[in-house]
Amino acid sequence: MIRIHNSLTGEKQELQPITPGQIRMYVCGMTVYDFLHIGHARMMIVFDVVSRYLRHRGYQLTYVRNITDIDDKIIHRAAQNGEPIGALTERFIEAMNEDCAQLGIARPDFEPRATQYLPNIIEMVARLIEKDYAYVAPNGDVMYAVARFEGYGKLSGKRLADLRAGARVEVDESKRDPLDFVLWKHAKPGEPAWDSPWGPGRPGWHIECSAMSTALLGTHFDIHGGGMDLKFPHHENEIAQSRAATGDRFVNLWMHNGFVNVDDEKMSKSLGNFFTVREVLPTLRHPEVLRYFVLSSHYRGPINYSLDQLEQADAALGRIYTALRDVAAAAPLPTEYSTRFQEVMDDDFNTPEALAVLQTLTREVNSAKAAGEQGRAAQRAAELRSLAGVVGLLQLDPAEWFRRPAGGARGTQTRSSISDAEVEQRIAARVAARKARNWAESDRIRDELAGQGVILEDKPGGRTTWRRA
Repeated sequence: MIRIHNSLTGEKQELQPITPGQIRMYVCGMTVYDFLHIGHARMMIVFDVVSRYLRHRGYQLTYVRNITDIDDKIIHRAAQNGEPIGALTERFIEAMNEDCAQLGIARPDFEPRATQYLPNIIEMVARLIEKDYAYVAPNGDVMYAVARFEGYGKLSGKRLADLRAGARVEVDESKRDPLDFVLWKHAKPGEPAWDSPWGPGRPGWHIECSAMSTALLGTHFDIHGGGMDLKFPHHENEIAQSRAATGDRFVNLWMHNGFVNVDDEKMSKSLGNFFTVREVLPTLRHPEVLRYFVLSSHYRGPINYSLDQLEQADAALGRIYTALRDVAAAAPLPTEYSTRFQEVMDDDFNTPEALAVLQTLTREVNSAKAAGEQGRAAQRAAELRSLAGVVGLLQLDPAEWFRRPAGGARGTQTRSSISDAEVEQRIAARVAARKARNWAESDRIRDELAGQGVILEDKPGGRTTWRRA
């Protein structure tokens, strides 16, 4: 039985699908006005692994991850750039999809955009007004009346009295309560707007997720996820408005992934210490290195981003790919390692322990190879690949892994412009020199390639393989 830490209760609980055999999951996705940074990548990878594992365990999963394509930041960035909002959002949606494809992150089953669900949003706002959970403020905004919802603050562990006492909010005479939040923003001159019963405007940020999730998954579904920074106020507000509007439970399990830190300080744009995926990936041997780095920490805890951590991930993957070299293909035969892998993944998706299982299997492959037990090595290697595939790792042929230059500070020193085809040509020339017993020329070619970061390995039978340093 899969057990998941529920952010709402603070405890692990068994995953008990509302509909037997089926899981419905909603994850808050991107606001598309800039490129993905490493914090975004962690969230995307975490819930990609969750979705992969749920399907691996036989559940019929419906995975929804939204796109926010209208909000203040988008409007401001488009104005800064002097481009239409639609052009800006399309450009960054395309960039997001490209980055996710590089990282091996599968597309969700549904990827709704806020602007596609305006009728649903307007309908939900109208229902909240009808039920007296919302009101039209003097400035034309529609506000949610937080005090009307009993239990507000349960997800984040915050009390209304404490929030009011510590609220550092600007005085807004349009609000009945400083904690009230906007559901529908009245249009300002020059801003995009849609018609509504309360005049032209656009949705507030929180209401869009309530409207899209319930439209696609129903008023009561299994899992809602996102980054820890969304716990309050975004997810707290989602609970309040969704439950008030529908009268249903909304979500059974809430999942939140931890922050990415840089030098033990939270990565954020406001601090200027963030790195985009597009900046980082070219410095790595392969995007799998970033995925391995993310999975090396439990999803709920913080993770510290550093060059050393990435190089450790590169080295760990290198050891696994080394074990898989020159091993015959075989069908995976589940053993106690598969049992252990399932045990730790069933325990709140414990990927660090799952990686430990992969590392143990790697040692088993090496032990079998050293003992000349090729059949056992092939079976263990097949099991290793199968389990790694569940979390999106070991998707390359080992030869391809080693033909890529290492990443990080050490890797950048040895990167060269020599192509794979040029390497193969030099190896062919070296083979010809060896056949002619021209050992000096053979050594010269080997040394020349080594100087360009290409290491040759001579195998029995005259075969030569190569890898980049």
